[in-house]
Amino acid sequence: MHSATLELTKQLISRSSVTPDDKGCQQLMVERLEAIGFVVEHLRFDDVDNFWAVRGQSGPILCFAGHTDVVPTGPESDWTHLPFEPTEQDGQLYGRGAADMKGSLAAMVVAVEQFVAEHPNHSGRIAFLITSDEEGIASNGTVKVVEWLQEQGITPEYCLVGEPSSTTRCGDVIKNGRRGSLGCIMRVKGKQGHVAYPHLASNPIHSAAPALTELVAEVWDAGNEFFPATSFQISNINGGTGATNVIPGELQVTFNFRFSTALTDQILRERTEAILDRHGLDYELDWKLSGQAFLTAEGALVEAAVASILEITGIETELSTAGGTSDGRFIAPMGTQVVEIGPVNATIHQVDENVNIADLDILTSIYQRLLAKLFTQ
Repeated sequence: MHSATLELTKQLISRSSVTPDDKGCQQLMVERLEAIGFVVEHLRFDDVDNFWAVRGQSGPILCFAGHTDVVPTGPESDWTHLPFEPTEQDGQLYGRGAADMKGSLAAMVVAVEQFVAEHPNHSGRIAFLITSDEEGIASNGTVKVVEWLQEQGITPEYCLVGEPSSTTRCGDVIKNGRRGSLGCIMRVKGKQGHVAYPHLASNPIHSAAPALTELVAEVWDAGNEFFPATSFQISNINGGTGATNVIPGELQVTFNFRFSTALTDQILRERTEAILDRHGLDYELDWKLSGQAFLTAEGALVEAAVASILEITGIETELSTAGGTSDGRFIAPMGTQVVEIGPVNATIHQVDENVNIADLDILTSIYQRLLAKLFTQ
């Protein structure tokens, strides 16, 4: 049986949209959305293509959010099938972006096409917020579109992000929140000198070691019903001139917090600085907040999503906040209810990325049923 979602997914995969290049993916989507009555705003910021599309004049907005960009493929010789030549084999569709997240984008478009065909006069408004800057630095994508929406006085009540949320079966996990991400580059100053004369120098590695030990051992919080405890991880330590007989004059340490809604980034900054101050370090901190923690614990969107998955798949889905960040971190602060529903994530960012072909139609049906629950009752 012909699958419209499969065919659109293949068309999207065939466009080599390595971040931040869109390579015509968005235009392919826009043409289909305009054909069913969507009004589209093309929003290009710097070198990043984005668009906002909406159908309907009034009522609550359900926004489908996603990205057309994909991560680099690595050596194509490592792939069984060329990454931008979508290939069907043994019930799987292979290609870069198959699971993350061109399959979801195709399912969104086809679900909306089918829903509009059945309910041309639906209540509420359906929208799309699509970027090509999610897998990159994410500075000219969704975050900029959200700023534009706020300038226009537009706030979606609901947002469904198509990130690959499922673990073993399509629909077995809904991401209803994400941990925040706070990174930092710390520079600890010392005094360079000869290792044979340590009294004439000050070793920043030695002075920072006890503070780093305390930071690693610190219990930042206990998490809560939806989030695990906040984690602290050191990812890089750099110091020294390369010579074995020189005490370095500076130490650079890169670390990251993945934090829950049990605390804020400001609290983490203050507690970190208090620990460093107790150890008398001469330091500088360069903080970068990649995203606040967010949570949609309950509400109409979660209820509709859980019910839709149960009706289509028979699965009693799990609500989860595990994993990294997503563009939901930019959308949730507007007060929008946000969930992520997508295919199985077992091969994302890997060589031979693939998605189960049958799951593409299952995902389409879940999206269509969710629309019906929100906008036809």
